[in-house]
Amino acid sequence: MGEIIFWTLIRMAVLMPLVWAAQPYMNYATWWTCGIASLYAGILHPAIIHYRWYLEKNKNVLDASLCSSCRYFDRTAVLCLLHDSHPTSEFLPCDGLDWQPGTSVSITKEADE
Repeated sequence: MGEIIFWTLIRMAVLMPLVWAAQPYMNYATWWTCGIASLYAGILHPAIIHYRWYLEKNKNVLDASLCSSCRYFDRTAVLCLLHDSHPTSEFLPCDGLDWQPGTSVSITKEADE
């Protein structure tokens, strides 16, 4: 997931100055139209495609693994928070020994009082 955000930011850092530099060479209304279209085509659409690819790649882990029903599993990062490891369909970080039922995505620590 971080890779999607990283490359979206890189594309934005490259495309935004290019769109801004094209302003003197275009009519103002045309510049806005081309600017919005290029932002969609160069930033938003590739991010959507990569996110769909990410979901497809991790579908087995998110839907049909023991980790997906554990309280220590973070669905947004496909990460076991207890072992700080990414499970796959062939690899479970705890081998099922630390599995606990639940759907929480964060580990809460009780205050020592």
